[in-house]
Amino acid sequence: MPWRTAAVTDLREEFVRLAGAESANVSELCRRFQISRKTGYKWLERWRQEGRAGLDNQSTRPGSSPARTPTSIEEQVLQMRAAHPAWGGRKIAHVLQRDHGIELAPSTANSILRRHGCISPTASAAAQPWQRFEHEAPNDMWQMDFKGHFPVSGQRCHPLTVLDDYSRYNLTLEASETESFEFVQATLKRTFEKYGLPRRINTDNGSPWRAPGQEGFTRLGVWFIRLGIALTHSRPFHPQTNGKDERFHRSLKAEVISCRNFADMPHAQRHFDSWRHIYNHVRPHEGIGMQTPSQRYQASRLPMPTELPPVEYGPDDLVRRVQSGGWIDVKGRQIRIYESLRGEQIGLRPRSDRDGSYDLYYCHHHFGRIDLSLP
Repeated sequence: MPWRTAAVTDLREEFVRLAGAESANVSELCRRFQISRKTGYKWLERWRQEGRAGLDNQSTRPGSSPARTPTSIEEQVLQMRAAHPAWGGRKIAHVLQRDHGIELAPSTANSILRRHGCISPTASAAAQPWQRFEHEAPNDMWQMDFKGHFPVSGQRCHPLTVLDDYSRYNLTLEASETESFEFVQATLKRTFEKYGLPRRINTDNGSPWRAPGQEGFTRLGVWFIRLGIALTHSRPFHPQTNGKDERFHRSLKAEVISCRNFADMPHAQRHFDSWRHIYNHVRPHEGIGMQTPSQRYQASRLPMPTELPPVEYGPDDLVRRVQSGGWIDVKGRQIRIYESLRGEQIGLRPRSDRDGSYDLYYCHHHFGRIDLSLP
């Protein structure tokens, strides 16, 4: 997709970090970012020679910025806290050491923050780490959800977020007036074209992810199946199974939404874009050993197809097209499947253990069973 001019340097850095990962396909990434290979290699070379400064449009920009903070370590701690009000002593100490070579114990940074009234006793008690299961590699599973809406100039803003489970890399952060299927599909299409396809996406049980009584067969779920993406859902009343995205929402609220007023949706999106870059490339994460998500993420090797693959079934399968209302005809009997599959072909695979019994498939996805021997 075209680079947003307000965040062009951030997008260039995202490109060079992904392209610099081990076994990265630079040509494929150039296609996904809609730049030429010549341009891609130009930014990679500037990144190697000058770091982030080399990605700026002004070639006269120095390779490193002069220090803007006073020499006092205490002043630097307070300035970083002012820039990132939700960061605690551990993150601040880590970034000062990583980016400035300043050795500072997290306890010392916390003491400075407390002395200046930046940390309340209540906040200290609430800052407890979350323990979560983690997948083994990037793109094994993405977590997706809408963060709860908040008001923007008389409208409701519904932020759509997608997070890679292994790296915590934020792939999508979009401000929207709607939670419609059309918006989600269009946004995910851009995400898939840029980063490739995940093996699985996990969501909660609300709309538009899941329709009552239809398992995973919303329009979105049908589209995922055609793309070869497994769709799973959190256990009802157990949001922790999508916990990394839930934790991302807490950070988004604390570091962006709660401390700003937005004039309109584009204004909110500009702040989302800026913070997303900090989250992915600057902010250390305790859950991944104080690394940044970009240090652990690699773009998927599964590209977004230009056309949906054909629906194919085995030679012994009965193939039926789902009619209006979600009905199919099987040996003279009308059986209701799912309305979301209307117009699609499904496969009925005979079971070897019972005559008249069939497993139901849509593409590779097994979604049910019928028994014609029963009344």
